[in-house]
Amino acid sequence: MTNNKKKNHLILEIKGNSLDDGPGIRSVIFYKGCPLSCVWCHNPESKKPSIEISFDRKNCINCGACRDVCPEKAIHIDNKFYIDRNKCTLCFVCLDSCPSNSLQKVGKLMSVDEIIAKIIPDKPFFDTSDGGVTISGGEPTLNMDNTSKLLKALKKEKIHTLIETCGLFDFEIFMEKLYPYLDSIYFDIKIIDSQIHKKYCGLPNEKILENFKQLYKKAKKDGKYIISRTPLIPNITDTKKNIEEIANFLKKLYIEEAVLLAYNPLWHDKTNKIGVDNPYNNSKVMSTFSEQDVLKNCKNIFLENGIRCK
Repeated sequence: MTNNKKKNHLILEIKGNSLDDGPGIRSVIFYKGCPLSCVWCHNPESKKPSIEISFDRKNCINCGACRDVCPEKAIHIDNKFYIDRNKCTLCFVCLDSCPSNSLQKVGKLMSVDEIIAKIIPDKPFFDTSDGGVTISGGEPTLNMDNTSKLLKALKKEKIHTLIETCGLFDFEIFMEKLYPYLDSIYFDIKIIDSQIHKKYCGLPNEKILENFKQLYKKAKKDGKYIISRTPLIPNITDTKKNIEEIANFLKKLYIEEAVLLAYNPLWHDKTNKIGVDNPYNNSKVMSTFSEQDVLKNCKNIFLENGIRCK
């Protein structure tokens, strides 16, 4: 059995026909698992580096079939998230009994060959639109050996490759295993203050910022496209102080273009499905899309520092 046939890539989802994750028409491969734990994560089901189970209460018809078959008695209507995940052994017997598909497996082990087979039918769309494949997450640098094998396979098919990264990785390994097979890099810079970054993202950010500095200089020299992206999270990343600090950081590197990502509140329901407490469930400010005035003010700060916003 070759390495490309081993099912060791933990994939959350493969989404085709994307117009929002890089140039042209793209397929997006979402890996599962991330070293950070951002409180606002738009894909909270991608954080954990293992297969999980989700429960969609809106689809449930309360037939009781899953409760009857669960060998651990981990499912009960009175449980906060329906499934007691301390008892659940992830045997997934309940999934087969559910007539409404309210219970779903989150994450799937796939081989490189299986991933390529799913993507390759869309190659004509990549070619005609100058599109390609975006590798996202979670965090695709969490297992760089696996990601490297996938990138090599994509380049063998002459497919444009782009990675979306939180930036927390071993720089030397990244340069050896991923960088040679990447055409573009989207690099998240969320918060400049390291202690605030740790508070909201779980870990400090010195390594992230240093990685960006080194990677930007190298990519610019090599003619590879790299751009920083900042998600505008209400009262966390979109503060005047943080945006000014990010703009100053980029300005010192003579960067003239960056991306500001408007806030999307549609992640809240996802936390309940995977049985995770969400401290912002009842937060009014976290429950609405970015206000235009906030977005405009953030863009103006960047523009004042000579940085165009996409």
